[in-house]
Amino acid sequence: MPLTAIVLAAGEGTRMKSHHPKIVHKLLDKPLVWWSVNAAITAGADRVIVVVGNHADEVKSALSCFPNLEYVAQTERLGTGHAVKVVKDALGGFKGPVVVINGDASLLRAQSILDLVAETKAHHNACTVLTMTPPDPTGYGRVISSNGQVTAIIEHKDATPEQREQERECNVGVYCFCGGRLTANIDLLGNDNVQGEYYITDMVGLYVSQGEPVAAVHVDDYKEALGVNSRSELAVATRIMQERINEHWMSQGVTMLDPTSVWIGPEVTLGMDTEVLPQTMLYGKTSIGENCVVGPNTRLTDTLVGNDAVVDETVAINAQVDDFATCGPRAYLRPGTHLMPHAKAGTHVEIKNSTIGEGSKVPHLSYIGDTTMGSGVNIGAGSITCNYDGYHKFKTRIGNNVFVGSDTMMVAPVSIGDGALVGASSCITKDVPADALALERSEQKIVEGYAAQRRHKLEKED
Repeated sequence: MPLTAIVLAAGEGTRMKSHHPKIVHKLLDKPLVWWSVNAAITAGADRVIVVVGNHADEVKSALSCFPNLEYVAQTERLGTGHAVKVVKDALGGFKGPVVVINGDASLLRAQSILDLVAETKAHHNACTVLTMTPPDPTGYGRVISSNGQVTAIIEHKDATPEQREQERECNVGVYCFCGGRLTANIDLLGNDNVQGEYYITDMVGLYVSQGEPVAAVHVDDYKEALGVNSRSELAVATRIMQERINEHWMSQGVTMLDPTSVWIGPEVTLGMDTEVLPQTMLYGKTSIGENCVVGPNTRLTDTLVGNDAVVDETVAINAQVDDFATCGPRAYLRPGTHLMPHAKAGTHVEIKNSTIGEGSKVPHLSYIGDTTMGSGVNIGAGSITCNYDGYHKFKTRIGNNVFVGSDTMMVAPVSIGDGALVGASSCITKDVPADALALERSEQKIVEGYAAQRRHKLEKED
C-alpha cells in the first residue's frame, strides 16, 4: 500500500535567534528538514507533502535536491493540528497510511517510521503514536495506555504530580494515521484552549471517544526522538548524528583515530582500510576509496578520491583525486580539478578547473588554473598559470614530460609542447615547441663594489 508523509515545516523557530527558519539550519552538512524528508523517503513514502509558512521559498530551496516534493502553505500558524488540516485537500481520497513528522526530527530513523506503519496496518489502527522513555521526561507529553491501547496524551503542564511521576512514556510527535479516517475526522479538531490552537495530539482523544483503535510504538533509543529548538540543542543533535555515522563507518572497516573530531555527511561513502585523521570534514557526495589516508585538517565536499590516495590538510570542492595521488599539506583543489593516478598537488598549491596528468607534480607554492597538463610534468615552486585578463579566462596546455623551472609565469592562452624545458623565472607568453628550451629573463648585471660603497655612504650620513 502506498505511503504518504506530511512534514511540518511552517514554524519560525524563534529560539534559534536567527533571520532564518529553524529547519534550514544545518545538522552536519544538511538542513534539519532534509533529515526528516530523507527519513520519510527512505521508509518508502511515495508522496511527501511539506507544510510551509512565511519562509516557504527558503525551505523549498533547502529541499531542492528532492525533485518530487509537494508543498502546502499554512498561512496562519494555528498549531500542529491546523497544519494537518491544511493538507486535507491535497490528501484527497487517499486511504492508506499517512505519517506526520516534525520538520526538526533530524534524528528519526527510517526504521521507526516503518515500525509505525506496520503497526497501523497490522491492527487497522486509526492512529499509531511513536513514544520514548527519556531519562528526564520533563516537558514531554505523557502517553497513557491501557490493555495495549493508547487512551490519552496529557501535556506536561496539564499532568497531575502523580502522572508526572508515574507515567514515564512520552510522546515523540511522530504519528501514523489511517488516511481515510484522518480526512474524515480532522475537521472535528477543536481549539478550545488558552492558545486557541489546534493540536494533533487531540486526535488521540477524538479517536478514543469514537472507539477507534489507537496504539503506540516505543523507540528504544530516546535520543532518536530529540527535536531541535535552540542552537545548543542543534549542537547536541549534531554530536549524536556524528557518533551514529562514524560508528557505522568504523564497523565497515574505516579507522578513525579520534571519531569526536571527524564529521561525515549522510551521503558520503568510504572504502575499507581508509584512515580518517582528526579535524576532517567529509560532506556532500564525497566518495573515498580503499586504503586512503585523509586528514588531518581536511575538508572535502562533493569530491571523488580513488584508492591508495593521500589527502593531507586539503580543502577540495567538486574535485577528483585518482588512485595513488597525493595532496597537501595545505592544498586547495577548486571545482573542476582532476589529479590523475600518481599525480601530486603539494604544499600551498591551488588548482582550479585543471587536469594534472598521470605522475605529474605541482609540488609547492603554485597556482594552476584552467590548465590541461600531460603526464610526467614537473612544475617548479612559485609557478603560476595566468588564466585571467580581468575579463575572460584562457587555457594553458602543457604536454607530457615538461619541466617548468621555479617562479615561472605562463600567460594564457599558451601551449608548451612535449618534452620542453622552461627556465626558472621566465614569463612565457608564446607557445613553446616540443623538446625546446624557453627562457625569458633579464641579463644579470653585476656592479663591483656597489654594496660596500652604499654601506659607507649610509654610515657617513649617520
